[in-house]
Amino acid sequence: MRCRELGTTGLKVSEIGFGVWTVATTWWGIKEEAVGVRLLQKAFDLGINFFDTADTYGTGLGETILAKALGDKRDQIVIGTKVGYDFYHHTSRQGQEEIPQDFSAKYLEFALGESLKRLGAETIDLYQLHNPRIEAIANDEIFETLERFKKEGKIRSYGVALGPAIAERQIDEGKLAIKTRGVSAVQIIYNLLEPMLGQALFPAARGGSAGFLVRVPHASGLLDGTVTPRTTFAQTDHRFHRVSTDERKKKWQEEGLKKVERLAFLTEGKGRSLGQAALKFILSEPTVTSVLPNIYNKKLLAEFAKAPDSMDLTADELKKVQELYASDFDLAPSRAVR
Repeated sequence: MRCRELGTTGLKVSEIGFGVWTVATTWWGIKEEAVGVRLLQKAFDLGINFFDTADTYGTGLGETILAKALGDKRDQIVIGTKVGYDFYHHTSRQGQEEIPQDFSAKYLEFALGESLKRLGAETIDLYQLHNPRIEAIANDEIFETLERFKKEGKIRSYGVALGPAIAERQIDEGKLAIKTRGVSAVQIIYNLLEPMLGQALFPAARGGSAGFLVRVPHASGLLDGTVTPRTTFAQTDHRFHRVSTDERKKKWQEEGLKKVERLAFLTEGKGRSLGQAALKFILSEPTVTSVLPNIYNKKLLAEFAKAPDSMDLTADELKKVQELYASDFDLAPSRAVR
């Protein structure tokens, strides 16, 4: 597994990371903790050393399962976790509905202590503000508190994970964090079908201290073969917590798969799967440190772990991808690339 440095932290992070959300919640069909533990251990065996979680995943399970699976490998792995959602005092939640956030110094101190206990660790490699809005990023007290945590040795670096879903406001949030806060990492959604945040934010980070972490690299299953024309979705499917009608779900699926058809040139005779090509597309950006695909079975894990060794996308392929996005994959009138 190839590694890249996370910003200017000196931390060497595997190009493919493991988003612990898939084994800490039931949204991807994993209901047995033992299954998640085995996947995490297998990922480590395949060379993955970066594990990204959050205190709110599974109301703490996202951290305890990591400690259970790889606690004895602490000095060989890089741990990222997140803070901000106060699930300690707000226990009622429907699906992926956001609960109240708290970024006060008092809450950050408390939540960090709880995360360290669950992880069984003395320090956290990357501590990320979980879906902060612009007001939080502009708040000096929050970053003074994070700097204090660094001086105390409780965290090694800090960053922001922007979300929850793609929103235009995240461009301003990301730029502010990069330009004024000296963050080590910015986590965003970015993929072949949804490159807008990366197009806007990557230039701002070049030559600076921040590296990017990318989640949803396969566009919620469209780019890894798990969504097909025959796929049906439950009403509670986590991908559609903001999509209210079956008609809109069907439109997302049909239009998405039409776009995927136009990406066949990335795999034909190239010796790489579409899922691997989607990861290589993201890794072609030098400011990206690690990609976090949704891993919830051994087959996907094996495929994604091999992606860094697959063929790089050529300059012509990258240009064609850009042209396809600019024309909405020839499904709509052309638009300029941002």
